Amino acid sequence: MTSMRSRSAMIALIGGATILLALIGVGLFGLLRGPAAAQTAELQTTTASSRPAPRESVATPNAVAETKDAGRFARSVGSALFGWDTRADGGANAWAQPLIDASDGDEANGVAADVRSYIPDGALWDELRTYGTRQRLRIEAIKVPDAWAAARSQASALQLPPGASAFTISGTAERHGTWKGTPVATERAVSFTVFIDCPDSHPCRLLRLSRPDASLQ
Repeated sequence: MTSMRSRSAMIALIGGATILLALIGVGLFGLLRGPAAAQTAELQTTTASSRPAPRESVATPNAVAETKDAGRFARSVGSALFGWDTRADGGANAWAQPLIDASDGDEANGVAADVRSYIPDGALWDELRTYGTRQRLRIEAIKVPDAWAAARSQASALQLPPGASAFTISGTAERHGTWKGTPVATERAVSFTVFIDCPDSHPCRLLRLSRPDASLQ
């Protein structure tokens, strides 16, 4: 019943719950194609910055923390979302799967679409792999956005599950790779919002993600 309510609520939000959408802002739950252009540009700018890459083994995807602690869960989602290594086997899908696995079942398709806005895929992933590119997130702040309280107060009981909450995470995405035999690195400030559901007596589940750099304030 809870899952059905959750699904109905999110569909309503995406489909046009105008009051809540007005509060949250354009495209909060929207599905955009993702920052492919920005990622390409970033790849090019790495040549301008030279920093020794840390000696590190090839990373592997980690499961999102299974916990009832909302803050810890949101932090784990953020780390999984921005942590990937093109040198590993499995391609982008292998890094996206733990996030989909952590989603509420009714929202899995939506979460999968959201994740595609963050993790490079296809030709871009292959290009980044030629440079041995890997990325990780340095989380600098995590908080419940002020607008969330207003959104909750105006949403009906059927629009949001009782355990729903939002966390806006700010930090720095660090990329390392090799350009013409030289270790290079780049950093980029990022901000995004994680929408989760932590029902009583059950581990938290991922509902949706904001668009990249379109966090709820």
